[in-house]
Amino acid sequence: MQEVLHTDGMVLHVAPANDYDKRVVILTKECGKITAFAKGARRQTNRLMAPTDLFVFGDFKLFPGRNAYSLMDVNVKNYFTELREDFQAVLYGMYFLEVMEYCTRENNDEREMLALLYQACRAVIHPSYEKLLVRAVFELKCIMLQGVFHRDSYRDGYLDTTCYVLDFLLSTPPEKVFSFSVREEVIRELTEIAEKEKKLTMNGHLFKSEEMLKVL
Repeated sequence: MQEVLHTDGMVLHVAPANDYDKRVVILTKECGKITAFAKGARRQTNRLMAPTDLFVFGDFKLFPGRNAYSLMDVNVKNYFTELREDFQAVLYGMYFLEVMEYCTRENNDEREMLALLYQACRAVIHPSYEKLLVRAVFELKCIMLQGVFHRDSYRDGYLDTTCYVLDFLLSTPPEKVFSFSVREEVIRELTEIAEKEKKLTMNGHLFKSEEMLKVL
């Protein structure tokens, strides 16, 4: 008999399933990106309705099935209420979720990606952090965690501070990458580098939320 799985995770995607259920994609520590079905979660009185919204972070109790998991319970640790109430922040947050859904895989150890996603959502609602910098740091660290960042391509022609930031991101765990501020010109260079790296490593994939961010 298969055992119930307890794992920290964050909801990346939610869709209706049948009349009253939800299909939920969750980024977990131990099992990577998984799909789970939450029975009755679309009913207003169901205890799984709120814990199966986007951005919810918590301890998920799941029962493994043949093709998907059944979600049994969630001990919510953060609903990210502040993010949901900030229009700009929620657009950035939606983008972070999309990128993670694209980049992560099932049965991978994704604890570093989960940590990056969680900290990015915290940083984007922090008044001290420039949202464009948060996005650039998120994109760059995400690519670095996949082991495909082309560091040697950016040793010349960039500001010293930009090069320092790249080395800092390469050597720093995701929990601590949102810990600095830089000048506007450095943010521009980091954004440019992140865009180049995305084209190289994400095959030109177009994220829906990215289009909305362009009009901000």
